[in-house]
Amino acid sequence: MNIFKRLFKIGEAEANAAIDKMEDPIKLTEQGIRDLREDLNKNMEALAQVKALAIRAKNDQESYIEKKEDYHNKAVLILKKVQQGSMDATEGDRLAKEALLKKEEMQQHVARTEEEANKFNENVAQLEKNIQSIKSSIGNWENELSTLKARVKVSKATKSLNKQMAEIDSSSTVSMLERMKEKVAQEEALAEAYGEIAGASKTIDDELEKAASSSEVKAEDDLSKLKNQLGLNEDKNT
Repeated sequence: MNIFKRLFKIGEAEANAAIDKMEDPIKLTEQGIRDLREDLNKNMEALAQVKALAIRAKNDQESYIEKKEDYHNKAVLILKKVQQGSMDATEGDRLAKEALLKKEEMQQHVARTEEEANKFNENVAQLEKNIQSIKSSIGNWENELSTLKARVKVSKATKSLNKQMAEIDSSSTVSMLERMKEKVAQEEALAEAYGEIAGASKTIDDELEKAASSSEVKAEDDLSKLKNQLGLNEDKNT
């Protein structure tokens, strides 16, 4: 069964390898489990049939044993009648001999059915062992399927991310960084230009007003008056 072989191949390989080969490990595993269940059903049917044969062989064996004993008892009974004189000796010997021949025939059937029953019982034991093995495999693979689904999900996500990272153009990234650097330099130059413009926006009237400001003159006069009040100017002249 090809799908059965592929199922165990997946069990030995990583999920990534199956994906790279364009195979779906989830579907393959699910199909493999279905194949195992079909195999289980076939083994169960075979087990029932072989058990029926084993039971039939055992019943036949018991029946032949009863017949063998019956022919033995008949031979004994016939010989007793001959001994008692109630039956002719020649006829009695003939019938006793026929009974013993039938007894031997039944013994051969007993041996044959016993051999068949033993063989069927061996087949039953083997089928039961196979069934237990398949049931165990199904349980293990159903548990493995849950783990495999998680592994494939992570694998696909990792593959997608790695693919995106691999597709990033390093030259484009460097170009972008250079553009950002140029943009920052341009913004700095623009800010400096606005500062110069702000400084150059003063009118000639503003410059004249500043030059003719009487604030410093008034401050000098106030300082001189304060020194005169304190007599500091006189001491200095003296």
